[in-house]
Amino acid sequence: MKTKITTRVKTLLADTLTPVNVYFKIRDKFSNPLLLESTDFNGDENSYSIVCFESIASVCVENNTITKQYPNGEKEQVLVTKGVSVPSEIQAFISSFTLTNSDIPLRVEGFFGFNSYDAVQYYEDIQLTAPVVEEQKIPEIFFSFYKYVVAFNHFKSELYIIENLAERQESQIDTVEQIICNKSFNTFSFSPLGTEVSNFTDAEFIEIIKKGKQHCFRGDVIQVVLSRQFSRQFSGDEFNVYRALRSINPSPYLFFFDFGTFKIFGSSPESQIVIRNKKATINPIAGTFRRTGNDEQDAELARKLAADPKENSEHIMLVDLARNDLSINGHNVQVETYREIQYFSHVLHMVSKVSADLTHNTNPIQLMADTFPAGTLSGAPKYRAMQIIDANESQRRGYYGGSLGYIDLNGNINHAIMIRSFLSKDNTLYYQAGAGVVAKSVEESELQEINNKLAALTNAIEKAKNL
Repeated sequence: MKTKITTRVKTLLADTLTPVNVYFKIRDKFSNPLLLESTDFNGDENSYSIVCFESIASVCVENNTITKQYPNGEKEQVLVTKGVSVPSEIQAFISSFTLTNSDIPLRVEGFFGFNSYDAVQYYEDIQLTAPVVEEQKIPEIFFSFYKYVVAFNHFKSELYIIENLAERQESQIDTVEQIICNKSFNTFSFSPLGTEVSNFTDAEFIEIIKKGKQHCFRGDVIQVVLSRQFSRQFSGDEFNVYRALRSINPSPYLFFFDFGTFKIFGSSPESQIVIRNKKATINPIAGTFRRTGNDEQDAELARKLAADPKENSEHIMLVDLARNDLSINGHNVQVETYREIQYFSHVLHMVSKVSADLTHNTNPIQLMADTFPAGTLSGAPKYRAMQIIDANESQRRGYYGGSLGYIDLNGNINHAIMIRSFLSKDNTLYYQAGAGVVAKSVEESELQEINNKLAALTNAIEKAKNL
């Protein structure tokens, strides 16, 4: 089945509009919108923020079933059996959409959504056996095509209202413009309830770290990333937590996705995969020191991080893993940036950039699958590390460690790793962080690393009370 999409565009001056206030206005009138922002406005490539709403098509993978929903209301289901390739099914569905008008200023027509960590079962020959927590259950894979995309070009201070119309759909672009230009919008309060809960005590998680070290000593893995989850109940509007988080921890990937029965939002520093114009890149982040808040002391910490043998060995291993993952479906693999120390709100990270060129017949969804999940969230060798994670963590990871972003109709992909992120479901916030365990790990240091990574999230919960 082919789906033809007719696109219309309106351009507005955006000097008095922000992605957040437009999101507020849109959510008052349309259900389940999403927001994607970037804090990196230094170049054209990363100078966009996007609000999407009114889904007209989707592809969902859940419980070994692929469900394809078309704009005309038709639904197709495919049972995932041994001979079914999920990446090929997703690629075929996305490729069935064509644009009748390509004269638009920004290429953002495509599918927005996520791969949960558990989606690896559809991308690798691996079976996860850890229990699924019913209260946290979400689809393994979900991507939607939206009728409306409001795109901010921060570089030019312009806003584009992009309307994607399938056959027999009526235009509402003038109504959308009126909503966006309206100066009023509603806000609501947020209140955390009770106390923070974790799936492990400190003592229990230290024992998990010790088991990870034993696997390293035995030679099962060089590194394994073991994680711990926290949760907090709340009342009110969790969008205030997102607002607080984006101010505390500005990152290249800021996102708030509303899927109706659950929401995923966060401030991620790391891409899972970026494909643009037949070039794929991965940015491994491994090596973490906690910032002091003092510039001179942080500069000294940056020098120590750059020279730390343990942090460097972990990072080099994950750069090699990224090179290997990209080489499966790419060529001309290069390390463009190597062991660069970058400053984030609460931590210092060591970051590299690995790239590869795609061949003309490469399926971009297959490349996404072959690099999933990120080695920085699993370990190396990746397959064995995932088995150890599954055996030692008390539950499925769900959203944590998965990827979120868009896949456009031309095969371009930009996905963030879902770290420094929340799952909100049934008035409970779930948040999680991991530590890269190696043979020389110090248990208490790895435990503290998780606290360091979650500091921005726990601070955001507290700050949101006053918004």
